Amino acid sequence: MAPDTIVLIHGFWVTPRSWEHWISHYEAKGFRVLAPAYPGYEVEVEALNADPTPILQSTVPRIIAHYEAIIGELEKPPIIIGHSAGGAFTQVLLDHGFGAVGVAMNSAPTEGVRVVPLSQVKSTFPVLKSPANRHKAVPLTFEQWQYAFTNTFTEEEGRALWQRYAIPASGGILWGRVLANFQPGHQDTWVDYHNDDRAPLLFVSGSEDHIMPPAIQASNAKHYKSNTVTERLEYEGYAHLLPAQKGRETIADEVLDWALRHVR
Repeated sequence: MAPDTIVLIHGFWVTPRSWEHWISHYEAKGFRVLAPAYPGYEVEVEALNADPTPILQSTVPRIIAHYEAIIGELEKPPIIIGHSAGGAFTQVLLDHGFGAVGVAMNSAPTEGVRVVPLSQVKSTFPVLKSPANRHKAVPLTFEQWQYAFTNTFTEEEGRALWQRYAIPASGGILWGRVLANFQPGHQDTWVDYHNDDRAPLLFVSGSEDHIMPPAIQASNAKHYKSNTVTERLEYEGYAHLLPAQKGRETIADEVLDWALRHVR
């Protein structure tokens, strides 16, 4: 039987509020939609901006365990759709045996993917410019947000979304992601690229994404050598905040159609 539940996983610098349009869209189609926050992020955007302590306390293993507990309680495996860092977490969850099918949108890379486009360096520079930020929750100014998340939006649209969605990100996690490829042993976002039991996976890219450009998803997808479905879709003219961009309903429908056709 096809899954009746969709689990949406948000990325950094935002909360589940960033999925609000996709939640209502999929619910209108009759699906049960879960968009759990990272542990400690269950409060509103405004509260996290006022007190980012929960962001400082978050770790990737804790986030992964949180989603595994939620998905593990479902009666049958769901469709998992993750955005940005949530795309990397989706890959880890699939590798751990969770989910009937997965979609990684504008995905952050898993361990071993070393493509670092200049636009990504500029987008993440507010955090990575100083090692001291490893112990901080780092916000984005509107100008930084507009470059990294909403570069194809009007200034008015981008500012409204910054005010509605943006929160600080964990400097510790972002620094950890950078260092993961230079440390021995498996790190937090390691996956087995040869795992033949992994559910089907679709990478979705926006051609104009600055923070996670299509080259990153292309390299990530090529790392997979397992006998399972791994495909890519790229949408012309879309930025990083694809779930909030005009035309998102069409993408949501096409992603869902792919997922239902490839359910394990």
